[in-house]
Amino acid sequence: MQTSVSMKLRNAVAADFAQVLALNEESVQFLSPLTFERLSLLHEQSAYHRVFEIDGNIAAFLLAFREGSAYDSPNYCWFASRYERFLYIDRIVVSSKYQGRGLGKRFYADLLAFARSGKARLVTCEFDIEPPNELSRRFHEAFGFKEVGTQFYGPSKKQVSLQAMNIEAPNGA
Repeated sequence: MQTSVSMKLRNAVAADFAQVLALNEESVQFLSPLTFERLSLLHEQSAYHRVFEIDGNIAAFLLAFREGSAYDSPNYCWFASRYERFLYIDRIVVSSKYQGRGLGKRFYADLLAFARSGKARLVTCEFDIEPPNELSRRFHEAFGFKEVGTQFYGPSKKQVSLQAMNIEAPNGA
């Protein structure tokens, strides 16, 4: 007997925040920590905050910001000081229980359509290169992101690769 799985991609709401915080904590070694208050603020500032819900549980989330946001992340600020129109991916987290099922690819397809509809020229992000996050590097490379800079970040002074993909040009070139 086959079991039907209910899966939907939708906008995040405050009722999702406890599960979003738990997912963030699951991957905190690659992200900055979040509190409920900070997540509430980021949700209000974001241009895109969506979740994948599977059978009533939040399996993944993605949080992104447009230029002109009051977001205070040093990585976001790096892009804001250099680019006129962009959409910055602050964090994407897929629960370890659901990794390898294509949720990240589906999120990025949705995000790219959102960015194009909002006339963003670039989609930007960063990932750790010291300590390395090889999974994220390969994922972003496959989507056509290119390194546009690096910087040291946070109290541990980890190094990040600052990435951009031109969505106005064919194949992100």
